Amino acid sequence: MKLTDFQALGIRRELADVLQQNGIHTPTPVQKQVIPAALAGRDVLAQAQTGTGKTLAFILPIIEALSDLRSSTQALILAPTRELAIQITDEMKKLAPAAGATVLAVYGGQDVEKQVRQLRNAPAVIVATPGRLLDHLRRQTVHIRGIRTLVLDEADQMLHMGFLPEVQAIIEQTPDDRQTLLFSATLSDAVRRLAAAYTKDAADIRIQGKTVTLEGINQAAYETTDRGKLPTLLQLIEELNPYLAVVFCRTKIRAKKLASNLQEHGIQVDELHGDLTQAKREQVMKRFREAKLQVLVATDVAARGLDVEGVTHIFNYDIPGDAESYIHRIGRTGRAGQEGMAITLLTTRDHAAMQSIERAIGMTVKRSPGQGRSRTREAETGRQVHTGKGLSAERPGREARSVDRRGGGKQSAERRSNREADNGDRRGAGKPQRNADAHATKRPVKSGSGSRKQGGRAGAMPSRAAGQGKGSGASGGRRSRGKRSK
Repeated sequence: MKLTDFQALGIRRELADVLQQNGIHTPTPVQKQVIPAALAGRDVLAQAQTGTGKTLAFILPIIEALSDLRSSTQALILAPTRELAIQITDEMKKLAPAAGATVLAVYGGQDVEKQVRQLRNAPAVIVATPGRLLDHLRRQTVHIRGIRTLVLDEADQMLHMGFLPEVQAIIEQTPDDRQTLLFSATLSDAVRRLAAAYTKDAADIRIQGKTVTLEGINQAAYETTDRGKLPTLLQLIEELNPYLAVVFCRTKIRAKKLASNLQEHGIQVDELHGDLTQAKREQVMKRFREAKLQVLVATDVAARGLDVEGVTHIFNYDIPGDAESYIHRIGRTGRAGQEGMAITLLTTRDHAAMQSIERAIGMTVKRSPGQGRSRTREAETGRQVHTGKGLSAERPGREARSVDRRGGGKQSAERRSNREADNGDRRGAGKPQRNADAHATKRPVKSGSGSRKQGGRAGAMPSRAAGQGKGSGASGGRRSRGKRSK
């Protein structure tokens, strides 16, 4: 019988079969390099962005090493955020039964006594955040001196969040002969020092973020003003009608204010930031994953490691501070072969930062005028000039939709009513299979059909496993579109 691509890397057939059942057939570049090195027992230092399949790159070797199960914890995975810990645990649980292994997530915000009872059963794999795990170590309710493998995921973010003392204290309680796998989106001096201190003859693996992260993501920028950002964002949401969108803000205060403003305009939205309780964060993420929300307004730290199937659009309401943050943000869409769209709102003072990002990613992001900016340049190039009746008036079908919108389509009450009617379809259907560059080739609707109460979405939600697998285009909207104008 012919070996699968994963079997050729050393993965047993039972695990390869589970991967295929979840739509995963071909290893990603990071998996091709990390899995053989990890199975050979080597330490690994891997630079890889989110969305590259790095989670499977360390999950699979760990499970392979669990074939000789013992009555003690054999692997420890440290993650910087609760959300990432939960996601890793969910992916691990899909594969662990093939080896008869148990997995436990340990993070803050949970009932400590309940965790203590679960830890008494010595799960084979623990996925934890540093703070809560160190708390259990001090209580002596968990024992990690017998682990075989230690994984530090998103190490740069862990250090950025100030977890270095906790990470060091935890590592000191692990055996010296352990295997250490360290993954980081960036290799800062601090990350290199951490790797030098706690790895031995590590395989140095680099996966270029530009190639694996930005591929399939249609990027655009809209020039506006501080005052024009909100109307520009509202206009884009109305026009592009994302299936699921994440809007990034610079601070918690701005995220709260923007979420409130979007809610006032009838958009199904919630916020994700550091001020939320763990129960509230889990509730928000559950609603977003179930597509009961259309828009999630988040800060960078809160959304780090965010991996939700079907995110079709990313909006940078505030421009990120550097190229790495930009890549992390837009990497939430366009995953695993699907397509997505990333839009950045720019004010005059953002131009230098945007140019720096463009140099880092090796491409120029197309700019268009948003609300509050002069359309003089368009007039000079002969393009149709418009004054706030839509950001894409030169596209086919925009005139009919603009006329329809003037009838009051953006009033809060009507949008809430329309959204409620549409919500039933959103929960019961998969996202439509549309190309991510819909903003450049708009599918017009017939005159008079601007309401969001049009029919449900066509197509099916693509299957998901560890952020991988084949899927359809991911930037679909909710409305049934009319036929393309000829």
